Amino acid sequence: MTDISMETRVRASFAQQTMMQTLAASLISVEPGRCVIRAPIVDHLRQQHGAAHAGLAFTLGDTAAGYAALSMMPGDTEVMTVEMKINLLSPALGEALEAVGQVMRAGKRLTIVTAEVFALQGETRKSVALLQGTMIPVAQR
Repeated sequence: MTDISMETRVRASFAQQTMMQTLAASLISVEPGRCVIRAPIVDHLRQQHGAAHAGLAFTLGDTAAGYAALSMMPGDTEVMTVEMKINLLSPALGEALEAVGQVMRAGKRLTIVTAEVFALQGETRKSVALLQGTMIPVAQR
């Protein structure tokens, strides 16, 4: 069962991200150690070949992984990325990108995370990027 106070806290933090608003991204689901974010692939977010820009995949993956980490952190903290690596697997062609962030190991100071980014086209779901990184808790402002 999802901890309602944790979900409320993650959703409130997500709502404050103007970058996610700019991308028209939605927080699809959040549960302990896992977060799903989706954004449409619109014309101004494409690269020269018509695929979604890698920056969109990275931003969604980083954010999904970060909120997966936040879901496991104490209630009086926020989260920041320490480092993040991306492997681009395939051109991100479709209607939307969906990033699934997961906690691999939650420590007291550092949390190791992964994210997989999928291109969505109708009922088709294709993996286009894998991310791995490290998150750190920070004091709330």
